[in-house]
Amino acid sequence: MKNNRKAVSYNKWGYIFLIPFIVVYIIFQLIPLCTTIYNSFYENFMSGLKQIGPNFAGLQNYAKLFSEGDIWVYLKNTMIMWILGFVPQIVISLLLGAWFSDTMLRLKGQRFFKTVIYLPNLIMASAFAMLFFALFSDGGPINTILVNIGILKAPYRFFSHVWSTRALVAFMNFLMWFGNTTILLMAGMLGIDTSLFESAEVDGATSTQVFFRITLPLLRPILVYVMITSLIGGLQMFDVPQILTNGTGDPMRSSMTLIMYLNKHLFNKNFGMAGALSVILFIVTGILSLIVFRFSGNSEKAR
Repeated sequence: MKNNRKAVSYNKWGYIFLIPFIVVYIIFQLIPLCTTIYNSFYENFMSGLKQIGPNFAGLQNYAKLFSEGDIWVYLKNTMIMWILGFVPQIVISLLLGAWFSDTMLRLKGQRFFKTVIYLPNLIMASAFAMLFFALFSDGGPINTILVNIGILKAPYRFFSHVWSTRALVAFMNFLMWFGNTTILLMAGMLGIDTSLFESAEVDGATSTQVFFRITLPLLRPILVYVMITSLIGGLQMFDVPQILTNGTGDPMRSSMTLIMYLNKHLFNKNFGMAGALSVILFIVTGILSLIVFRFSGNSEKAR
């Protein structure tokens, strides 16, 4: 009986320590989420200086979003730019993580290189975007160098072509986040039992075989985490394309993302449409994350 009473008393302190988190979650997460869902069912916008609504509209906002068709275009843009940035990010992070965690290579200056790799993650995305906007503008240093060395006859208008704009957005996202991904994957690699690598080496396995047969399968949980968090961040892509294109998503709306589209509704004070788009984005994020998680889970069971 005494042990049970002690356990109850200890559990009480656990619940007490959870109170700050629960309060913050309710105020800054749960209440805004419920408010967003509530607004999505109402007509509520500014028409000139006149406020229209809030009037209950049911699923009218959702129907309008899908009937206009813009949401599919912006979802496609978002996914293209995310994939263009994520694929090189995961490949280079895996390579760097394997090199830094390989005890046989004994690379010197690891702390210095790890710090340099992670530094871009500390730079504000807005500052990064402004830097690239200046570098790749029509009269910027990149065009000047390429023209002077004879590669280009005239300055290339990077922000006037669809794929160059998308590539720049993806490249910036890659530079900002591959350091963080490298640290996560490297931590996972260092947590693998070294006896597995030693046994493989004794059996005559090559470095490539060790990487694909031992390292990658054991890194699966961290890879899933990295992919899901990167996917969520990619669907929330806003600041880089917003600054690079001055909020227009040009050329021809090819770099307009879902969050930029959402921001336009908020800027126009169309809270009903913004709420509906937020709910759709929440559902899409959940479905894609579930697909990634289930796919990795099925692969693990098959193995």
